[in-house]
Amino acid sequence: MSQEQESQEYKDDFHEPEDEYYSGGNSRPAKYRDEIFSKRVPAGKRTYFFDVKTTRSGKDFFLTITESKKVDENRYEKHKIFLYKEDFGKFVSAMHEVVRYIQDECLPDYEFRGLPDISLPEGELDEAYSGDEDSY
Repeated sequence: MSQEQESQEYKDDFHEPEDEYYSGGNSRPAKYRDEIFSKRVPAGKRTYFFDVKTTRSGKDFFLTITESKKVDENRYEKHKIFLYKEDFGKFVSAMHEVVRYIQDECLPDYEFRGLPDISLPEGELDEAYSGDEDSY
């Protein structure tokens, strides 16, 4: 089976719960049924959520990144990105490259706080996350 076929099968295995509030006789809300780890990042009027979820079969995992922004007293606007394991390296590498560019070229005098060390020289970071995609 080709990597593309495996990737499509994996994505076909992904699901969003049919009823976002309750699932059958389960007392736990369905929208949390497949969530196995979550990291909440408050940021002013926005909150970011990094959630590890399982596929329907429970044999694989993916990441959802959600931005939740308060737009008025009782309403939130949400945007969600689904990130699959075969794309983790490319995503992290691109994120590091973009942040490094902003730090070095756009805001060299700004003191960024809370950033992990992303000081690998240009190119080495790409090499760290490239290679055989089956190794992700």
